[in-house]
Amino acid sequence: MAKITYIEHGGKEHVVEVANGLTVMEGARDNNIPGIEADCGGACACSTCHVYVDPAWADKLPAKEDMEEDMLDFAFEPDPARSRLTCQIKVSDALDGLVVQMPEKQI
Repeated sequence: MAKITYIEHGGKEHVVEVANGLTVMEGARDNNIPGIEADCGGACACSTCHVYVDPAWADKLPAKEDMEEDMLDFAFEPDPARSRLTCQIKVSDALDGLVVQMPEKQI
């Protein structure tokens, strides 16, 4: 289980525990965190679960696969270093303390 901090665009923080094996997107969905829409349900077929990973965590996550890179092209104001799709980040104990921030909007 990992404690993950989701920060809404306006600054409101939500700290929740997410079970290992779920994705960061599923953690947001299961805890009713606003700002992550996840229209495709986690199939990496949209960009509506886009977040900016805290700079301290950007290099600690597994590398983006090609499909995620392609979908991030459709995200709102993607940041090459910090943007990730939360449906592609699997939760493990190693992610305890992860901080992600939602963009102004999802598209």
